[in-house]
Amino acid sequence: MKRLISIIGTTGIGKTRLAIDLAKHLDTEIISCDSRQFYKELKIGTATPTDTELAEAKHHFVGHISVDDYYSIGQYEMDALKKLDEIFTEKDVAIMVGGSGMYEKAVVEGLNDLPEADEENQQKLLSIWENEGFEALQDLLKNLDPDYYSKVDKDNPRRILRAIDIIWQTGKTYTENLSTPKIKRDFETIRIGIDAPREIIYKRINLRVDKMMENGLLNEAKDLLADRNKVALQTVGYTELFRYFDGEWDLDFAVEEIKKNSRRYAKRQITWNKKLDNVNWVNYDNSLQEALSLLSNLPI
Repeated sequence: MKRLISIIGTTGIGKTRLAIDLAKHLDTEIISCDSRQFYKELKIGTATPTDTELAEAKHHFVGHISVDDYYSIGQYEMDALKKLDEIFTEKDVAIMVGGSGMYEKAVVEGLNDLPEADEENQQKLLSIWENEGFEALQDLLKNLDPDYYSKVDKDNPRRILRAIDIIWQTGKTYTENLSTPKIKRDFETIRIGIDAPREIIYKRINLRVDKMMENGLLNEAKDLLADRNKVALQTVGYTELFRYFDGEWDLDFAVEEIKKNSRRYAKRQITWNKKLDNVNWVNYDNSLQEALSLLSNLPI
């Protein structure tokens, strides 16, 4: 039986370090399921692994596309499964790591058989966004599928746009589409979650944002101003600095907003991860030793 070790946890909790250490210990490769780290232009603001870290273990799906590219969760699922098949021809175990819960779930459990994005629908939705604001899209989804609207991350444009597009294409609510049975995986997944007290998580997030600013996040965001309306840039760390460049906020306030919104994102990750099945939790300050102890009881 081939095994996928999926490392989950909040932003800034130490997932990258644990993934690399486990990959080295098990002599295997890492696939990223962090949808923000897919974009090669968003290195600093997404805490993409450094060149040194990337050299420690082989990584896949880190900086492999551009903000100009359309890349759906369905495409990622197919690409990730193909890459896992390649890894499993030589290895009995692979590592997956990242903070994007839907992308992790797509690989572990599979997506429903949903159609790819319809270009005409996408243009209509972007036109509504541009002319009427993002709230108009939120209201549209609320009317089309109140059940899904009550659960979705309402600040995530990708989720909102995708759901409306699927509803328009299929004539069924997104909730109905998601209820379709999925294909069972031919590998076993072991989920390892890194846990920490909330005050520790928030402290680490605040320090991480300060480090990002020291490493040049301001210049990275400035270079992306022309791309600010692309879906990839509707994310924490960039939208706040765009408002600084617009003269709406001063820099200190923008940085505090990045910290605040990152903490909110971590809260959503905590809620999501609590609903997952079969998570083996390890402590943030002893994650490698506890993970190795856990895995030592399995025939890997």
